[in-house]
Amino acid sequence: MTEGNLLKMRAEQGQPVSYYLPLGDPETGMNALIGRQIRLTFGGIIHCIACGKMTRTSYAQGFCYNCLQTAPEASESVLQPELSRAHFGIARDPEWAREHDLIDHYVYLALSPALKVGVTRHHQVPVRWIDQGASAAILLAKTPNRHIAGIIEVWLKQYYSDKTNWREMLMDRAITPSLLPEEKEKAAQRLTPELQKYLWEDNTVTRIIYPGEAVSGKAESLSLDKTPVVEGVLTGIRGQYLILDREKVINIRRHSGYQVCLEWEGS
Repeated sequence: MTEGNLLKMRAEQGQPVSYYLPLGDPETGMNALIGRQIRLTFGGIIHCIACGKMTRTSYAQGFCYNCLQTAPEASESVLQPELSRAHFGIARDPEWAREHDLIDHYVYLALSPALKVGVTRHHQVPVRWIDQGASAAILLAKTPNRHIAGIIEVWLKQYYSDKTNWREMLMDRAITPSLLPEEKEKAAQRLTPELQKYLWEDNTVTRIIYPGEAVSGKAESLSLDKTPVVEGVLTGIRGQYLILDREKVINIRRHSGYQVCLEWEGS
C-alpha cells in the first residue's frame, strides 16, 4: 500500500515500456502489478500541482484556478505552441520560458492510433509519444524554439490531426508503422520553403510496445470524482491510462493532485 498525491506516471522506453507511479516514497513499479487486483481510493482532497494548496476543483490536469491563470506551466502555449512569445521576451515567467520554450523542439508524426502531428521539447523524446499512447513515431523537424515548432504544426494541421482518439488508442488500432517515412516525405513537401529549412533528415521510426493487454471493447472511463473507489485486475497500461479487467480505464494524468491510496493484492 502507498498513498499521496497523484502525478502522471513516469515512463521508460523498453520492450515493453516500464511505468512507475510517483505516489509516496519510493515510487511504485506498475508493470509488476499487471495481473493483480488493485484499488485506488480517493478521500476527497485535491492539491494544486503548482502551488500545493488545497483546491475544490482541479483545472487543466492539476491546477487550482489561480495557478491556471498565472503558472507558466499552465500558459496557453503549453497546448498551443504557436502562441509562445518567449522569443520576444514575453512570458508568464521569463526563466521558466528560457528553460522550456527557448530550447530545441521537435515536430513529429505519430501513430496514436491514427496519424497525427505534434510538438515536443527535445528532452521529452520518446516520453511524449508514450504519454499519448503512440505505437510508433518519427521526427519531422527540429526548431530552436517552441514558437517555430508550433507554426509548423499549425501548417500541417491542414493535412493531419493533432488529437488522439483515446478510445481507439486503448484498443491498439494503428496504421502500419512502416508507412511513417513515406508519410514524412509527403509532410515535408507540404511545408513552405521557409519551414523546410528545419526538416530533420533522420528517418528512424521509434516503435513502442506497452505492457499488458489492450481493452477488449468499448472502454468505460472512470473518474475519481464520481467513483472514489476504483478497483479491478490491472490488465494493461497505455499512455497514462490504467486498464482494469480489460474494460475499465482511468486516466492518471487527468487526476493529478488527487490525494489517493493505492493498494494491491499481496501488499
